[in-house]
Amino acid sequence: MIKVSVMYPSTDGKKFDLDYYCDQHVPMVGTLLGDAVKGAAIEKGLAGAAPGTKPAYVTIGTLYFENMASFQNAFGPNAAEIMADLPNFTDIEPVVQISEVWV
Repeated sequence: MIKVSVMYPSTDGKKFDLDYYCDQHVPMVGTLLGDAVKGAAIEKGLAGAAPGTKPAYVTIGTLYFENMASFQNAFGPNAAEIMADLPNFTDIEPVVQISEVWV
């Protein structure tokens, strides 16, 4: 299984509309990618490791896929539409990491 993490760094002066992300963007992505998505999660950053520090990421969205091919086959044809929606909820440049899930 692979995990696609889309992380939005906590950056002063930048916007992130979590309601839009949860209510509009993520459901749209789920519809476009369909059954290839095996699971999903949305995390809202609360704090950094030290007390009183801001989180490294304001939000992290995670999608799980059976393998890299299933992700690429689902995402590739829909990438432009998914990316075009980003300005509707953020002006933060996301950091993306694809990982193999071991446990």
